[in-house]
Formats: sequence, C-alpha cells, structure tokens
Amino acid sequence: MTTSPLVTFNDGNTIPQLGYGVWRVEDELAEKTVGMAFEAGYRHIDTAKIYGNEAGVGRAIAASSLPREDMFITTKVWNADQGYEETLAAFDASMERLGLEYLDLYLIHWLQPKQGKYVDTWKALVELQKSGRVKSIGVCNFTVEALQEIIDATGVVPVLNQVETHPYLAQTELREFEAKHNIKHESYSPLGSGQGLLDDAVLKDIAAKYDGATPAQVVIAWHLALGNIVIPKSVTESRIRENWAALDLKLSDEDIQAINALDNGTRFGADPATSDFA
Repeated sequence: MTTSPLVTFNDGNTIPQLGYGVWRVEDELAEKTVGMAFEAGYRHIDTAKIYGNEAGVGRAIAASSLPREDMFITTKVWNADQGYEETLAAFDASMERLGLEYLDLYLIHWLQPKQGKYVDTWKALVELQKSGRVKSIGVCNFTVEALQEIIDATGVVPVLNQVETHPYLAQTELREFEAKHNIKHESYSPLGSGQGLLDDAVLKDIAAKYDGATPAQVVIAWHLALGNIVIPKSVTESRIRENWAALDLKLSDEDIQAINALDNGTRFGADPATSDFA
C-alpha cells in the first residue's frame, strides 16, 4: 500500500503530508468515512470542535485495528473557547469526545483579531504541550503579523499554519514567511470547495497528460510538490481513494509552473485578517 511522505515539524515530530479532513461530515457519518480513509491508507485525520464530529472520529479510532502510534489526529480550539483557562477546558472536552489519551496536534482555529485572545490561547497550547498531552501545537488562519506576535510573546514557534490554499489562492507571501521560521503550511479547501476550480481548463489539460489522472489529483499533487500538507475531504469511498492515489502522481516542473500561474487571489472562505465570529 502507498504511504504518505512524512513532514518533520520544528519540534522534531512528524506528520503525514496527505491527510483526510472531516469538515462538514456529519457525526454519524464520520465513523464510516474515517474508517474508509484508514482502509485507503490515510493515517492523518483532521477534525475540530466546531465540526461537531469529534465523537464520530473517536469511534472510528476505537474501531480501527491500527496502533494508536500509527495515527496522527488533529483537532482545534473554537473561537468561543479562546482564552487561557477556556482553552484548557475546551481541550479536555475535545479529548473526552475523541476518547484519546494524547493528541498529535492542537490548533487555534481562527485568529479572531477583534476578540484579541489569541496570545492567551497560544499560551494555553504551549502549556498543554509542556504537559505532554499534546505532541505538537499550531494555528489556523493566522496572518504574518499574528504569527510574529505569538512567537514574540512566548518564544514558541507554531509547527504549522493551516489556511485556505488552492491554485487560485496560493498564499505565496505567507508561505515565504512560514518557510523562514520553519512553520509548515497546511492547505484546507485544497480543491476549491466545489466552487468551480476543478473545471479550470488548465487543470483539465494537465490531467489529460497523465494517464487516467483527474483534475483533483493534479491539484493534490501540486500541493504535495510545493511541500504543503494537504487535507482533502470527501464522503465518497471512490473519491477518498482517488485523492489518496494522487500520491503516485508526479507533475513536471512545467505543469507546476502553469498551476502556479493560476493564482489570482480568489478566496472562497472568510478572510482571517478581518473575520470575527462565534
């Protein structure tokens, strides 16, 4: 069976570069789809409190015959739970729903700039890592300025920043800052959230060059080639397996450059620099 490449964090831990995301997967379906992902070869599962499916993911983990050390599980502290003490309590609740003794990666889900609690929230994550209950800590939806602020406040550099990233929003400037600080870049909505990206003629033409490849596989292969960690989501077994098979697709430098040229700043989700929501 094909295995995902491992990416090494700045804290020495590793993460499978290709993971399975469960955003918008109902809790009762999550056990089944995560089980299918495990069978396909995925070992990295990305959930969050706000997804409402941590319990379902936990059931899939419990039902799996895989050793716990072979799995990589991520969840996130939600906006309404930001703050030092609140984050510690939210972590305990997530761990209970997941049924885990330790977590591989805990993330701040959104920056929430107006709320202004992200530094205290980050300090709570630092404490959780020191306790050994979380192996690695990072953030989602953080700007360059906010990344620098939490690094300056604590001396602890996030292992990754998970943000919307796809060929129309390549996040080049952010990725350059992250690379200087050895922060890994993780792409969510990597296939454009069903907003037409996969119908792009450039992606279709590139897919046609590779025997049997799909535009989705081309985009995943592009993320992998850039060094991004990538977490595509599907609830269909055939597509879960199709996405996994992108690991075997190696794009030419010419095709990577053609995909890079599609970047036009189109954002399908909220802007982290300005978004504040509970």
